[in-house]
Amino acid sequence: MKNKLRGSVALLIGTMIWGSAFIAQSVGMDHIGPMTFQTARCLLGAVFLVPVVFLFEKDKRQFISNWKNPKLWKTGLVCGLALFVAAGLQQVGLVYTTAGKAGFITSMYLVLVPILGIFLGRRPSAACWLGVGLAVAGLYLLSCMGATGLNVGDILMAGSALAFAVQIILIDRLAGDLDGLRLNGIQALVCGLVSAVFMFATEEPDIQSIQNCALPIAYAGILSMGVAYSLQIIGQKDLDPTPASLIMSLESVFAVLCSWLLLNERMQPTELLGCALVFAAVILAQLPDRKHRKNAYANGQCS
Repeated sequence: MKNKLRGSVALLIGTMIWGSAFIAQSVGMDHIGPMTFQTARCLLGAVFLVPVVFLFEKDKRQFISNWKNPKLWKTGLVCGLALFVAAGLQQVGLVYTTAGKAGFITSMYLVLVPILGIFLGRRPSAACWLGVGLAVAGLYLLSCMGATGLNVGDILMAGSALAFAVQIILIDRLAGDLDGLRLNGIQALVCGLVSAVFMFATEEPDIQSIQNCALPIAYAGILSMGVAYSLQIIGQKDLDPTPASLIMSLESVFAVLCSWLLLNERMQPTELLGCALVFAAVILAQLPDRKHRKNAYANGQCS
């Protein structure tokens, strides 16, 4: 239970950062192209994590040698490619669709994660499935009331949701006992380098535009890419993918709250109801199922 609480708190803090970073991400698109923004934020996040890893290294003499783990680099490569597809489709999709619809469609990874988990031998509890249903309804109320029809941006967002679900599953299956900070640094580096290839192929980046976007890039790179994704890796080690994805679905809730607090955007009653449903879904998913409770009582873990 202690590890579960630690993982939930780590993911919750990371999700709060992602929600607030959505504002920086949207503002950044006013100055530079999607691949330029993604390249800058990912590479900045990777650079930021190097001194952070050194700071938390217990034995400073092992700092270099601990980077030479082949499994660490293989896992970072795979997760980084999945992250590139997920974040890239989301970033490009924002050019064609509204932020509200983007938040809703992307958050549908919370439905895809338990579905993909079934093929990997994981059977989510009834409470988790009920939580998924509540979260879908809440995210719809939060993001899509009065939205326009389907467009190419929505299709890109659907692909992003699938890629994010795959990335969550990969972290759960492959991260294991790997150092979370190092793994995130490598996946950020991979995502940034692949994004740079597409940036030079499809856009015309210039230093002045990037400098004009320095603050949003710094926020999205250091906090979102550097801190939040590290917390995701650390948090997922203590949680199953389905409850973890439900906590991360709070990103849309925090994005709306940050817009209300920072941009003075008013919240409609349907949005407030949507927030409440998503919060209820996350709490419900954290409750132990009946089988787990019986085992806990039998082992003297509950009073």
